Amino acid sequence: MTPALRTPAVPPQTAASAAGLRATARIVARADAQGTTRLPVLDGDGPLALRRIRAHGNQARVCVVGAMSAPLGGDRLGITALAEAGAALHITAAAATVALPGRSAEHATYDVHLTVGEGARLDWLPEPLISAAGSDLRMTTTVELAPTARLVLREEQVLGRSGEETGALRSRLVVRRAGRTLLDQETAYGPGVPGWDSSAVLDGHRAVGQLLVIEPELEEKPAEVRLLGDAADERSGDGAGQGVLAPLAGPAVLATAVAPDALRLRRLLDEAARSAATE
Repeated sequence: MTPALRTPAVPPQTAASAAGLRATARIVARADAQGTTRLPVLDGDGPLALRRIRAHGNQARVCVVGAMSAPLGGDRLGITALAEAGAALHITAAAATVALPGRSAEHATYDVHLTVGEGARLDWLPEPLISAAGSDLRMTTTVELAPTARLVLREEQVLGRSGEETGALRSRLVVRRAGRTLLDQETAYGPGVPGWDSSAVLDGHRAVGQLLVIEPELEEKPAEVRLLGDAADERSGDGAGQGVLAPLAGPAVLATAVAPDALRLRRLLDEAARSAATE
């Protein structure tokens, strides 16, 4: 009897590549006896290459460098960063992250987990995320803070490259301080999301972002509400975009802004950062 033909088993790595790329990056910052922050763990993978850049005082600085196009459809990317007690860590990026369509029809995910210990500070200041036409990305950012931790977090999202429609983008930000939720918000834009481009949401703007500052001192002296850009002067109407800086129920202040493009969005968030610094 002729044996039945059998389909060869697909090696695990081939199956994984067919479904999309899996990549993670890990950063650990630790203060030494002199108070200088060191980086005992700096481990990048796939498109998430990590580079030390020149320190600023006692603060360690890391740049995320995109080593290849990602995230594409089906990709699963993740970054975890830990600033241990007393450490100071600044994380930035070399260029914008562009979500692109891939061979897989499955959505991509990009998960960021940030942990900040007692007396530590973490600045998470990446470049914008661009949602290209045809892409589908789910992004989550989760932050765990000790009671005396400090955080500066900036998120910028650009819906579509120049002259093109946006892809589908869902984003969630969860911030917990001492185990209690300080902020939990979710946004969604693009195909399949009702009303995302209406006058009640983005009103034709294509760049949206926020700046979150958490400092223990804000518990005793909460920030005041401030309008930004066109919202501060309704007569200007110069297309600068608009936003608002407002205190949260905790030692935190949150700026939210919309603008026609990434450049004007950054100006609004820089304005918010200066205002928060003077509170």
